[in-house]
Amino acid sequence: MHRWTPEGLSGVAMLVVSVVVGGPVLFGGARTEIPRAAWIVLFGVLLVALFGAAATQRPSAGKVSFAVAVVSGWAVVATAPGMGPLPILLVVVAAVSVYVVPVRVGLFVVVLNTLVIAFAAAQQTGDTGATILTAGFYLLIQLATVFSSLSLLREQRMRRELAEAHVELQAATVLLSESARTAERLRISRDLHDLIGHQLTVLALELETARHRDGDRAREHVERANGVARELLADVRSTVGELRVEPLNLEVALNRVVRDLPGLDVQIDVASDVEVREEQAAAFVRAVQEIVTNALRHADARTVRVEVSSEAGSVVLSATDDGAGTRKLTVGNGLRGLAERFEALGGHATFDGNGGFRVTARVPIS
Repeated sequence: MHRWTPEGLSGVAMLVVSVVVGGPVLFGGARTEIPRAAWIVLFGVLLVALFGAAATQRPSAGKVSFAVAVVSGWAVVATAPGMGPLPILLVVVAAVSVYVVPVRVGLFVVVLNTLVIAFAAAQQTGDTGATILTAGFYLLIQLATVFSSLSLLREQRMRRELAEAHVELQAATVLLSESARTAERLRISRDLHDLIGHQLTVLALELETARHRDGDRAREHVERANGVARELLADVRSTVGELRVEPLNLEVALNRVVRDLPGLDVQIDVASDVEVREEQAAAFVRAVQEIVTNALRHADARTVRVEVSSEAGSVVLSATDDGAGTRKLTVGNGLRGLAERFEALGGHATFDGNGGFRVTARVPIS
């Protein structure tokens, strides 16, 4: 369910527009076809239903609230035909439809809204031409509102998908970089086996031959062995220098995953005493990727905070967002995969949807 944002029709703006439009009737400046108290009750129901449709996180409740808003909006407009700008309330209803119901349903509501506006205009003027002009004017406004809202939603969806792809690409880059380091270490270990193993074999043979010979002939083999030993020492030093690589900096790796992420502020804090193995680091990278992707896709969050610390023989990742959360937590494939990844390392992961979304994952310290 979409939450109101500064980029869309905000709840505050909706309240201001509705009160300004309905104000003259509320304060006795225009007549109503029903008792004013009853009209005010209908108007209050309309406002509450609009906010309910906009604010709820449950699609079924949003649809019910929207249906109440539609019907109460018709009643409010039809029972105060003398109030010129009152049909703007139905324009607001049309704008809300984009966020709550399918487009075809929203367009159907626009048509019905227009019929109600035509009925109210006919009651007021009795002039067919004026009625058609008024109804057509508000029809165009409603259609413009619906299609502009659809364009906004499409743009927001594309931004979100781009951000998700960005996170996935950054995570893959970090893991690929570490995979390349692993491949390089494997190559060096093979060089150690092939090159140094051969040199040690030659050295052993030269020394064994020298042991069974006397005089100059023995010295010749000892000198050869000495040369092989020097070459071996140089090769060992060179190979050890190649192996002496810095371990993966987890904080740098996690920050790379969320770097330049549009629309979401992700704060990473890794304690200085945290040390993880390569496979554990990969699990943390994938965990942050999943957490951030969920925040973008489902939570409507603005901030995500990730902390990694050492605690009671474990490395613990704790992540929270400021999104909507959920009272009924459903673990999808992404979160299930996250939990399985940590379980395979001897740890576990837990999830909590109350007051934003929280993920806690831990693995034992090596």
